[in-house]
Amino acid sequence: MKILILDNYDSFTYNLVQMTEQILGERVQVAKNDEISVAQAAQFDKIILSPGPGIPSEAGILKELIRDLHQEIPMLGICLGLQAIAETFGGKLINLHQIYHGVASPVIILNTECKLFQSIPQNFEAGRYHSWAVHPDTFPEPLEVTAVDADGIIMALQHRSYNLHAVQFHPESVLTTEGKKIISNFLLD
Repeated sequence: MKILILDNYDSFTYNLVQMTEQILGERVQVAKNDEISVAQAAQFDKIILSPGPGIPSEAGILKELIRDLHQEIPMLGICLGLQAIAETFGGKLINLHQIYHGVASPVIILNTECKLFQSIPQNFEAGRYHSWAVHPDTFPEPLEVTAVDADGIIMALQHRSYNLHAVQFHPESVLTTEGKKIISNFLLD
């Protein structure tokens, strides 16, 4: 299986690479978001959209890749990746009053049928590193919220028709109790 991790210039990318390679038992390809084309990305079997600083419009081909390939290639967005998926389908972001940086907080699964959350407790701790979130009032219809935090902030989503999933928290963080299982559920499905 050919896996691409689209690196959005995040310090956590190589933690994600290490976890992914450990799960698969093989190497994955890593490419920065401004050093690969959508056509090159289309050669992979699955794509993981890494976390990153800033906002989706500043992240190279990130939104273009989602727009052009989401019907063909399974994707998992993480943090910035989730925000980019929401924006690509018409959602808006809000700047949170509270910044989450290295904070563990409870995640509540709303859709236990979601493949990312198979064999995972309905409530678990997740490591968060973000100051932006998807505005619930502009949440796009093609997407479904699959998990939230205790305040209702969107923590995970999936596309209603395609194999497109995302989490706002960092599954590769040691603060996320079920992180390896979430990545495994995406990769091994």
